[in-house]
Amino acid sequence: MLTLPESASLETRVSLVREALNTASEGRYPAPRLIAVTKTHAPEVFLPLADMGVDTIGENRVQEIREKLPVLADRFQVHMIGRLQTNKVKYIMEGVSMIQSLDRMELALEIDRQAQKHQVTMPVLVEISPAGEKQKCGLPPEELEQFLRNVAPLQGLRVQGLMAVMPLDADEETLARLFQNMRTLFERTREKMIPGIEMKELSMGMSHDFLLAARYGATMVRIGSLLFGKRNYPAPS
Repeated sequence: MLTLPESASLETRVSLVREALNTASEGRYPAPRLIAVTKTHAPEVFLPLADMGVDTIGENRVQEIREKLPVLADRFQVHMIGRLQTNKVKYIMEGVSMIQSLDRMELALEIDRQAQKHQVTMPVLVEISPAGEKQKCGLPPEELEQFLRNVAPLQGLRVQGLMAVMPLDADEETLARLFQNMRTLFERTREKMIPGIEMKELSMGMSHDFLLAARYGATMVRIGSLLFGKRNYPAPS
């Protein structure tokens, strides 16, 4: 885990995280793309990221996305990374560039319906539960192939890869095994060449475990607290 001084500026934090990502990738994989997780932080906190080459932010809540969109203008792509309720899909179709948390057929059908209504095609990642934690979202790995074959015909969305959230309390050995399992699942699924399905993105790793994620081939890491610290934006009720 990378530890940064509390006094470090946002620019310094971004620079050190990128340097750590390059080192952790070890030349085996390209360094993953940095997704800045801006949940609970006011726009003035993260808008400077646009001048640091960070072009994508991740948000967990639909209401917070809607509140922030007017000030984001053309500065960032916005990824929905939290659990998405079907009745809220309609609110983000025109403001979000990717949904990373597709985890059930009901949601896929609603994304498809709303995307076709808005005449867009929504890029999505399928969320996997790598440790089988019942309290967390995500498909069991063994159900992935059939799920992909079921959603492939939907015209309003395009699967572009996988996403995973690792257990917060796992030790490093366990995390390494889970990250390796995710990379293996990603590669084996790509080799199947399922029509209508792309496997080009593997989103895994957060502030506490992103270095391991980079080592095992993540293409995106989602980092919030390491960049911004504690929240300063009211959490939606």
